[in-house]
Amino acid sequence: MRGVDYYELLGVGRNASPAEIKTAYRSLAKVMHPDAGGSSLTFRMLQEAYDTLRDPARRRDYDRGPTFTRPGTRPAGTRPPRTGRVGRLRNFGEDPDFVPPTPAVDLGGIAWWHLVDTTQRVRYAPVAGPGHAPALAALCGWFFLLVPVFALDFSPLTLALWLVVVAAAAVAAFRLVKRYVAAVRADRAFAASVDTDVVHGTTDDRPCERITADLLSRYLTRLPGARIFHGLAWPDSVFADVDHAVLCGRRLVLIESKAWLPGHYTAADDGTLWRNGHPFRGGGTRLPRSLALYRKLLPWLDIRTVLLVYPSRAGEVTADDVDVPVPPMTPAQFVEEIGDWLAEEPATVDREAYRLLLSRVVPIVR
Repeated sequence: MRGVDYYELLGVGRNASPAEIKTAYRSLAKVMHPDAGGSSLTFRMLQEAYDTLRDPARRRDYDRGPTFTRPGTRPAGTRPPRTGRVGRLRNFGEDPDFVPPTPAVDLGGIAWWHLVDTTQRVRYAPVAGPGHAPALAALCGWFFLLVPVFALDFSPLTLALWLVVVAAAAVAAFRLVKRYVAAVRADRAFAASVDTDVVHGTTDDRPCERITADLLSRYLTRLPGARIFHGLAWPDSVFADVDHAVLCGRRLVLIESKAWLPGHYTAADDGTLWRNGHPFRGGGTRLPRSLALYRKLLPWLDIRTVLLVYPSRAGEVTADDVDVPVPPMTPAQFVEEIGDWLAEEPATVDREAYRLLLSRVVPIVR
């Protein structure tokens, strides 16, 4: 049938196995059969798509696509083609040569973007010692206790008692300042030896991977405490099982980049993906397993997952803003929602989580 992509009609990828094609057909036949309220024409289209793709020879012919001969070369007695164009019919499935455009995010209505102080100093958690404010307050308090010794006329006994108080305050202030100096040195040592860069790891050659890497670097690095990782392995794995991750404060988001057919995507609580109101079988995700493993590895963090979906051919991708474990999102939705979520602690870096994530970055093999 002209203008109908059989793979898209069944909701499967072009590399789908015969078993996947059969499962997709059976699922759709239940809702598209005329007895179930579907139209006879649509059901015939579904049957033709299934009969074509389940037969290896017919599937090969379909994947090649019908070609037209040049004028003057068709056999005698045959009818001319219905179009004057030379070449193949348009492929309505995925376009292997298509590169998704760089997403443009309208920052005007994104509140966190304008509220974040980009000059704020990075803090490391857990805090190794008191901040500069308590240390300064201790020194000032000791100084004000010392002033009356010179400004007032104490009796010998009162002076002795007051000096004891001043000495005790001096000891407490000295210890507090010492802890503060040690904490500052520890933070500087951590920054020099561990926190040496904002982005760690590398992406593969898929265009959607590179676009996501650029998206994270362009927008989420506005948060002073955001640390970006590309290619994270699961525990006991040596492969890049997680495409991207962003750590900020005590929050972590795990991300997969997908190039799927244009359409409207949503997800259910059980992890089922839907496209244009039908179950989506054109791709899967490992994020549910990644979420379970990283929650076990980093139990003190608040962890979320996101599927970033880009079009695999000309067209638009949209997604519902729903609260599910693995939501599909567009780049604009991701920047607005996940950026706001991470901005809860915009300038904090969790030391132990940072170390563990760095140890899971898959090294570059050249």
